[in-house]
Amino acid sequence: MKVVFPLIAQRHQTLHALPIALEMSARHPEISVHVACLTSSHLELARSLAALYPESRVQFDLLPISENLRHRIEAQGLRVLDRLLGLFFSRRYFRGFEAIIVPEATSLQLRNMGVRTPRMIWTGHGAGDRAIGFAQHLRKFDYLLVPGRKVEDRMLKNGIIRPGFYHRGTYAKFDLVRRMHARRQPLFSNNRPTVLYNPHFVQRFSSWKAMGRDLLDFFARQDQYNVIFAPHFRLFDNNRDEGEALKRDYESVPHLIVDPGSQRSIDMTYTMGADLYLGDVSSQVAEFMIKPRPCLFLNAHEADWQDNPNYQSWTLGPVTDNITHPADEIVKAFETHSRFLEIQRQYVLETFETLGEQPTAPAAADAIVDFLQKAA
Repeated sequence: MKVVFPLIAQRHQTLHALPIALEMSARHPEISVHVACLTSSHLELARSLAALYPESRVQFDLLPISENLRHRIEAQGLRVLDRLLGLFFSRRYFRGFEAIIVPEATSLQLRNMGVRTPRMIWTGHGAGDRAIGFAQHLRKFDYLLVPGRKVEDRMLKNGIIRPGFYHRGTYAKFDLVRRMHARRQPLFSNNRPTVLYNPHFVQRFSSWKAMGRDLLDFFARQDQYNVIFAPHFRLFDNNRDEGEALKRDYESVPHLIVDPGSQRSIDMTYTMGADLYLGDVSSQVAEFMIKPRPCLFLNAHEADWQDNPNYQSWTLGPVTDNITHPADEIVKAFETHSRFLEIQRQYVLETFETLGEQPTAPAAADAIVDFLQKAA
């Protein structure tokens, strides 16, 4: 049996699918496991991460697209059109597998491109509360992985999953992060508390346009906190020059890290190294919660969030729509954390069913293989 894990989206999704491929290869040597990418740089990232799993025997493939398209993606970033073109030009390649296992949903378009025989399996890539994580098109997958009861309950209620065709209890990114950060170094050389500012990339939800630059200017002036500005990887996805310019603007501030999209912005270096989470709706707050700590949420768009399941994460700390006095709001978040501690603990257990201490990718790999063997 041959299966493939295409990594055709942004690099932050790689960490959610790759550990499952590596575990499947190690645990099921009778299965030929391939990992496929659109660009050489993405493939090299996957190879470098796979080095943490020396027991695996994955085959790495560059998808058969034109060099012009490959160069454009490398030079200009990945657009939806490029992903669709990559799938279209690789459709013959994909027909050679029994299963296509992906962290995104664009690959479902292969069904409309004549690739109908392989089973389509979804690993997911995050555990946030926004409605997009529970979209109806996910029903088109033959098998899905869900991280915990919170996601399972909403997907069952929405008719996205059905018993026997999903596996619960997987957040493979934690497996990889544990191996990567076994000897993590401190991010700053002082003992100040560290604030992580992590705005989302979708403008109608994000605090970046309305509040972000003012917050960075405040953080640059103050001397109470270390600060990491590491937005969602896609905030500057289509304008990396803007992100790099922002980085240069603050490079002389020793207590401020500006990271518009490096490897460290996607591998939990910052969520593990911060003392307070400041953000809006990014699912990274769920990863931050693996170790309960203070949170402060920014309601930049007057969202009617209370009792809205799409904003469940906003129950984990204070919510403010005013940053006139950010220092006061941050102090309040630290001082009131005890009120939210039990809510945070329950949120983690409902979201992940794990505290990140035990690997979950092995069981996911086994579940997928079992499903494929029964389906065959």
